[in-house]
Amino acid sequence: MSSETAFRDVVRPSDVEAVRDLVRATGYFSDEEVAIAADLVAETLARGADAGYAFLLAEHDGRLAGYSCFGRVPCSTVSWDLYWIAVHPSGQGSGLGRSLLRETERRVRAAGGLALYAETSGKAQYASTRAFYEKSGYATAGVFADFYAPGDAKVTYCRRLDN
Repeated sequence: MSSETAFRDVVRPSDVEAVRDLVRATGYFSDEEVAIAADLVAETLARGADAGYAFLLAEHDGRLAGYSCFGRVPCSTVSWDLYWIAVHPSGQGSGLGRSLLRETERRVRAAGGLALYAETSGKAQYASTRAFYEKSGYATAGVFADFYAPGDAKVTYCRRLDN
């Protein structure tokens, strides 16, 4: 991550396609998941804060390099979900993902959040994702066998933000 990387939290109409392209480029997500990622941006553009999603977007040299999408868990006053965190393959390993995660945590904490939850797949392909959360101080909060499909567990991580 260089000094030319800038963070912003206001989504723009161009972010719908930029997020779609970035999520697709990672090679981790299905077409349905790629569409959902873009739909959350579109919903936030249409509904603003009422959509329930907050975004942190990292730009490098004028293009989207990574982003996170997060929001308070409905019916909770202190628990938040990390819905998405993704870094373009060209920026993976640069520390950008860790910077996005730490800034997301800071914003959740500032909004009164005590815990941030992240979910990922139990497939072998996601081993690096699980390692990222574990190295970032997240503990396994639950594993749900055959959640996404037979043989594909949902792994839920949590990090307490009040420590």
